Amino acid sequence: MKAMSYAKYGGPEVLELRERPVPKVSPGAVLIRVKAAGVNPVDWKLMSGGLDPFMDVTFPVVPGWDVAGVVEAVGFDTPEFQVGDEVYSYGRRDTVQGGTFAELVALPAAIVAHKPASLTWEQAAALPLTGMTAQRTLDALGVPAGQTLLIHNGSGSVGRTAIQLAAAEGVRVIATASAKNHDRLRELGAEPVEYGAGLEERVRALAPEGVDAVADFAGGVLEDTLALLKVGGRHASIADWTVLSHGGQYIWVRPDADELQRLSLLVEDGTLSVDVAQTFPMEHAAQAFAASMSGHGSGKIVLTPFTA
Repeated sequence: MKAMSYAKYGGPEVLELRERPVPKVSPGAVLIRVKAAGVNPVDWKLMSGGLDPFMDVTFPVVPGWDVAGVVEAVGFDTPEFQVGDEVYSYGRRDTVQGGTFAELVALPAAIVAHKPASLTWEQAAALPLTGMTAQRTLDALGVPAGQTLLIHNGSGSVGRTAIQLAAAEGVRVIATASAKNHDRLRELGAEPVEYGAGLEERVRALAPEGVDAVADFAGGVLEDTLALLKVGGRHASIADWTVLSHGGQYIWVRPDADELQRLSLLVEDGTLSVDVAQTFPMEHAAQAFAASMSGHGSGKIVLTPFTA
C-alpha cells in the first residue's frame, strides 16, 4: 500500500511516499480504508523528535493519529463492526510507527467509533483528537452554567470545539483570537478578544472581577492566566507543563471510542460543528505540515486520499 513515512527525525523534508506492507488485522481490530486523515501539531512534533523522551518510535514511521474511513476487514473478535461500516478514530498507540497517512490502517476496535452521518469524510477526520481534547479539558475544569471561561487560542480547532461545548452548557465564554476570526467565534458562542500584549485589560473590560476558569490551548500565557483567575479559579493547559506548578492541570488525551461517541451525539443533535480550513492530497503531506507549522490556520488541516 502507499503511505507517507519518515526514516529519521527532521522537518517536512524527511517525509517520503513509500510502499509499505498492508497492516495485519489482529483479533479485536479493524482494517480501515482511509478516506481522510487529520493533521495535528503533535504529528510534526513527533517527526521532529520532540516527544522522543516519552514515546517509543520504530522507523520508518507512518505519521497520523486521526482518521475517517471504511472498514475493509475485521479481526476474529470484533462484533461491533462489519465490512463497509463508516468509522472514525483517534488512533494513537503507545508505540509510534503505523499511522493514518496511508491507504490502510489497522486499529483496535476499542478506539474506533461509527462516523456521524452528517459529517463529510474531511470533517470526521478533523474531529477526534481536537474534539476529545476540548471535551477532556472542559471535563477537568468542571465549569458550571453561568460562570465565565477564558479560552486562549479560541480560533484553533481545539478552541473552536471547546467554545461550542461550553456555550451549549450555559457557560459564558471569552476567547482570544486575531481580529479576522472574531466574527466566526461570535457565531460559535464566544465573546472574542485580541490576543497579545494588553490581554488582561481587554478581558477585564468584559469581566472586571476576572474569570472562573481558563483553558489554555496556546501555551506561553500562564502570566495572563494567573492574573485573570478569580481566587479559587481552575485552569488547564494542553501546551504548558508548568501549569502543574501553579495549581493547574496538564491535559493529555487517551484514545477512547466511548468519548468519541459523546462527540458524535453532539454532532448529530446540532450542538457541534467542525471547521476544515485546508485539504491536501496525501502525497502533499509535507505541504500540509508546513501549513500547520505556520500557526495561521482558521480550522483543521486534513489529508485526502492519494491522487497518483
